[in-house]
Amino acid sequence: MITIRVVLPYHLRNLAQVGGEAQVQVDGPATQRSVFDALEARYPALRGTIRDHATKRRRPLVRFFACEQDLSHTPPDAPLPEAVAAGAEPLLVVGAMAGG
Repeated sequence: MITIRVVLPYHLRNLAQVGGEAQVQVDGPATQRSVFDALEARYPALRGTIRDHATKRRRPLVRFFACEQDLSHTPPDAPLPEAVAAGAEPLLVVGAMAGG
């Protein structure tokens, strides 16, 4: 089992009642799907905020970053960067800005 660090935007940290980084335990490969499954299991208030309840697809205005890479359109079962899996770097969840 590995520990993954997740940085959430302010409003999701408040919803999950997390002061700083959220940490989740992942059994098996570290992928977006496994991390978000673990995050929603540990913090049920986050269900449906990052991914759609039914489809488990990323919400349109939510982006994922790690190791200075945009992972938002990476397949959910693709391995996360090794630095994230090793706990050296966090997975960032960022609310995108819209408007004009």
